[in-house]
Amino acid sequence: MSRMGDVLAGNHAVWEFDSDSVLIRFERGMSALRMPRLWHALGQRRIPHEALSEVSVTVTAGKRDTVVLRAAPRPGADPLMEAAAGQLKEICDPYRLVLPADRAPLATALADALRARLGPDAAEPAPRFLVEAPKPPTHLKAYDARATLDESGVGFRWSRTGASSAKWKAGDQHFPLATLTGVEWHSPEQPGGHLRLRSRDDGDEAPAPEHDPAAVLFALGYGGVHESLPFAAAVLAAVRGRTPVAAGPMAAPSPREPDRMRHLSELHGAGLLTDAEYAALRDRFATDV
Repeated sequence: MSRMGDVLAGNHAVWEFDSDSVLIRFERGMSALRMPRLWHALGQRRIPHEALSEVSVTVTAGKRDTVVLRAAPRPGADPLMEAAAGQLKEICDPYRLVLPADRAPLATALADALRARLGPDAAEPAPRFLVEAPKPPTHLKAYDARATLDESGVGFRWSRTGASSAKWKAGDQHFPLATLTGVEWHSPEQPGGHLRLRSRDDGDEAPAPEHDPAAVLFALGYGGVHESLPFAAAVLAAVRGRTPVAAGPMAAPSPREPDRMRHLSELHGAGLLTDAEYAALRDRFATDV
């Protein structure tokens, strides 16, 4: 029988199931497959149960059978997913855990236990951000500007070679958080990638991003998803006043350490963790105490 406090290790990520949340640790070296750079940038995230709308488990058949555990956030609960607006590739979805097919029974049991803890409002949009915004980079190097975020607002400093004449004419920009209403992030992996700041003074039609002083452009090597999406999410969270601008991922609590180690040993003894995975997780938990 599954219990909250169990640990589930998959490709590049470890999920720890607590009584009120799921701690997702994005781990390098968990498998030979390449880890998405976004996950490496996120490090770890704590997802309260009240931030989730549903949990599912699917088994995929193919050359190497796998099981996929996915927890879907409520609309409006996570600034990262709100900023992404459905543009993330499936492989980069931080709410998706891929496991060997033989772990399907454990994944299903934990999914059932987690599903039972979802609140009565799980199907409704969240009234506020419930997941902490990821720690943003100190600055974002876009194609035509250097963007910064601090407690006073967002600044754009135009590049000598990338910025259009319209942006140079407007001069470097600073947008106080109090004047902003949101952000518009278009993935750099798609044509026309950019980050635009929204304000109360916006007209019916915004200028093209290359001419808009409230937008910065992305290009190859400028504003990658792993940098620009956390930056956009942090701006969005700061604008809504739900989290501090420079807040990092919340640390895992340590009082449950004996239980965590015991469950880890049980998983290893049952053959659900390899020797290498068990050693890596054991060492990680030991350093967190």
